[in-house]
Amino acid sequence: MRASQVRPTGRERLFGADEIIVSKTDREGIITYANEVFLRVSGYAEADVIGQPHSLIRHPDMPRAVFQLMWDTLHAGREIFAYVVNLAADGDHYWVLAHVTPSFDAQGQIVGYHSNRRLPDRPAIAAVSDLYRDLRAIERRHDRSPDGLAASTERLHDVLASQGSTYDDYVWSQVSGANSRPAAGVSR
Repeated sequence: MRASQVRPTGRERLFGADEIIVSKTDREGIITYANEVFLRVSGYAEADVIGQPHSLIRHPDMPRAVFQLMWDTLHAGREIFAYVVNLAADGDHYWVLAHVTPSFDAQGQIVGYHSNRRLPDRPAIAAVSDLYRDLRAIERRHDRSPDGLAASTERLHDVLASQGSTYDDYVWSQVSGANSRPAAGVSR
């Protein structure tokens, strides 16, 4: 079933704090690997996700501006940490703290992407939900999708500038007990 056919139920599903959701995609975001935790939490069988776009699990409440930032960062060859709300096969949702990295070939060319996702802290979800709700409201106010994306991207940059931070800094400021951002390539 395509994500566009799945209707959100409003029910949240959780997974263990010690579990890691893992997936890999090619350069175009087509899933090439999904671990057992990914399959269990998303409610999809392996045959249903391999070869499908990762947007299969995209929740309609996830701001496009955050995905644009994510893709821009990855295409530049850099890792990104992001809070993401995903949509399971049955319409339930689940929050993750994603760490997405580009995968490189021997010549240094990006050949795909690798994502590890953990269960985020509840206070972080509450804080991020407020920002994401604001961004989605901005996106929905526009008749043309590109105009909504531009407006919500501008709002995201304004919010970050007002805090004197980057999106990465914002993400790590939401982690309970975080004193600093982890070193590049190190996940918490």
